[in-house]
Amino acid sequence: MPEPASTGSATPIAVTGPRGPLSQRQTDAIIKRLAAQAPDAGALERHLSIEQLVAGTPLSAGNQVTVLHDGPDTFAAIFAAIHAAKRYLYLEYYILEEVQYNGEQLSDLLLARAREGVRIVILYDSVGSLSTPGAFFDRLTQAGIPVIAFNPLNPLTRHFAINDRDHRKLLLADGRIAVIGGVNLSADYESAFGSKAAPAHEPWHDTDLQIAGPAVGDLKLLFEQHWQQQGGDAAALAAEGGGDRAEVQGDQVVRIVGSQAGQRLSPRYYATLLSAIRSTESRIDVTAAYFVPTHQESRALLRAARRGVQVRLLLPSHSDSSPALAVQRSHYSALLRAGCQVYEREDGILHSKTVVSDGVWSIVGSSNFDHRSVLFNDEIDAVVIGNRTGAELESYFDEGVSHAHRIDAQSWNQRPFSQRMRERFWRLWETLL
Repeated sequence: MPEPASTGSATPIAVTGPRGPLSQRQTDAIIKRLAAQAPDAGALERHLSIEQLVAGTPLSAGNQVTVLHDGPDTFAAIFAAIHAAKRYLYLEYYILEEVQYNGEQLSDLLLARAREGVRIVILYDSVGSLSTPGAFFDRLTQAGIPVIAFNPLNPLTRHFAINDRDHRKLLLADGRIAVIGGVNLSADYESAFGSKAAPAHEPWHDTDLQIAGPAVGDLKLLFEQHWQQQGGDAAALAAEGGGDRAEVQGDQVVRIVGSQAGQRLSPRYYATLLSAIRSTESRIDVTAAYFVPTHQESRALLRAARRGVQVRLLLPSHSDSSPALAVQRSHYSALLRAGCQVYEREDGILHSKTVVSDGVWSIVGSSNFDHRSVLFNDEIDAVVIGNRTGAELESYFDEGVSHAHRIDAQSWNQRPFSQRMRERFWRLWETLL
């Protein structure tokens, strides 16, 4: 896998607001405020300028960012946003199926809003949603809601590609509010509600962000590009304007990162993540649902730990992908020798994808810490600069650690030979996981 290009020198940092690019004076004031929160102001500025080059999008000021924990928080935000929409709704999910929240079914709510004149457009992944009954989508399309399956599993179609998947999770309402992260619109997350309708399985732990403000415009653009790339009719999309300009909603600085398989350069999330790890000065917390790192990612973490950075990894103790779990554990010996702290969460299925660097740089989204998110998946993530979101995510990390056990090097080295062989076997196939 190619190493992401390095800039070699700092690039001027661009910041936009609700009405376009900010002046140099306004930009300098924002960067100064952000730098004051960082352990090394110079390192933060260098990191931001390099990240801007690889991410391809500017920082966006004036956003309100809310961290959403697990299914209950995220479903509450999604259903509230659907209820509040006045003009349009965009939904893009790897897994899209019938779910309910507070006694209300998703399909019933979408149909009701469509009857009230809200424009609804839906893009879902044909592999991720393979088990969703066709009747669910038929009901929506028969009501006039445009629905497209991403890269359908039909070799006769123009977009047939088995490995290239739409792994994004995005709900966008009126260009004003968005919910993104790792939570699918899947019944798996209903297990956390404690209702009789919830399936009898373990709770899934995950993280989303609700974003209100100018950064939502970048998410809108990414959805519309994806929709049209898949052959979607541009006429189905919301018209420009219409009073959906995102005004200042808060003081958070956000960068939206959209990655697509087959890009000429390394996917933007991947380059952004490596930039963050290499720029970390004091500590980095990684929560990964599927820890199958590339060689560059593994090397960056090991080098960070060896230069004195506190590297903490919160990983699943059991998973819906046993091969990924085996590869994850195959990396423990090297991580522990370098001084990394490795924890396995035990109270359910860990599905979060978050990284926090130095308490001031955070990324939350759909990208896993694996090869598939780099090579095959279309992903969407949000970088948040500032200690408020960083502190909340670190607190959530610590909560996860309280439900985890720490991997001890001495005990780990005494694991059974059969387990070592299983790890080695699946390591041969890690680029497909």
